[in-house]
Amino acid sequence: MTLQLPPLYALRAFEVAARHGSFTLAAQTLCITQSAISRHVKTLEERLGCQLFERKGSKLMLTDTGRLLAQELERSFSAIENACAAVNRQKGALRLKAPTTLTMRWLMQALEGFQASDPRNRVQLTSAWMDLDTVDFRNEPFDCAVLLGRGDFPGDWHSIKLFDEWLVPVCSPAVYGDMPWTIDNLESVELVHPSRDCRDWRRWLERQGLADTIPWRDGKRFDTLELGISAATQGHGVSIGDLALVDAELQKGSLAIPINTAVRSGDSYYLVWPERGVEQSLLSRMKDYLMKNLPVINVRGVLLLD
Repeated sequence: MTLQLPPLYALRAFEVAARHGSFTLAAQTLCITQSAISRHVKTLEERLGCQLFERKGSKLMLTDTGRLLAQELERSFSAIENACAAVNRQKGALRLKAPTTLTMRWLMQALEGFQASDPRNRVQLTSAWMDLDTVDFRNEPFDCAVLLGRGDFPGDWHSIKLFDEWLVPVCSPAVYGDMPWTIDNLESVELVHPSRDCRDWRRWLERQGLADTIPWRDGKRFDTLELGISAATQGHGVSIGDLALVDAELQKGSLAIPINTAVRSGDSYYLVWPERGVEQSLLSRMKDYLMKNLPVINVRGVLLLD
């Protein structure tokens, strides 16, 4: 026998109330009254035969059962929303996910050129913050993505490497000063980390056998390479940048490279896509265009440690 499900409106009301921790905010989100949210949750509790919320003073708290149900419903409603988005998306557009810094510093301009070159070239770009670059083609509404990684993607994905990540220290001209730098200078300046786990400075120092010399765990921590570059440009310390993505600032003179050593991190930017359901002709045109318009990697005067 098929289990008779509770009403969809009751499930939705509960999921939104659980997400906000408030019947009032849930009512505002769904454009119904607070009493309607309360009735829907009560209906759901009666159908399931268990308590989903409990009040502790003025706070609305999920029970253990309610927390489990809320987690599952959040995933399920997200899948439904993505399925509807896939049906309603602009016909013929390629849906692309990409990390924020890469988008701002290269990809967005490259795609504008791609779309201007041919009216058939329609790309719907979504820039997303990702501490570690990921995409879930089953549950996210994307046809392809640009990810920073080591190329160890699922077996049912296709991929092409765009360019390698080369880590290099960057700072403002004011911080750089007038005299050439040595490693010893790093002990007396504040480091800027473009990731919370400090992995970029750690990789750069480890590659040169200096991880035990410089206190790399200290300093300011940010979420993205873009924020790290911005902090360095404003004179707040020495950050780590991607040599390919800081070229504009280096050319303008708003950033300088205090120590002329770039280290290949082991990561590269890849265009990835699943085997299923993508318009191959459009994807192929975009892939070819991106490969012909990769960002400039100016290595003049920089020692590269592969």
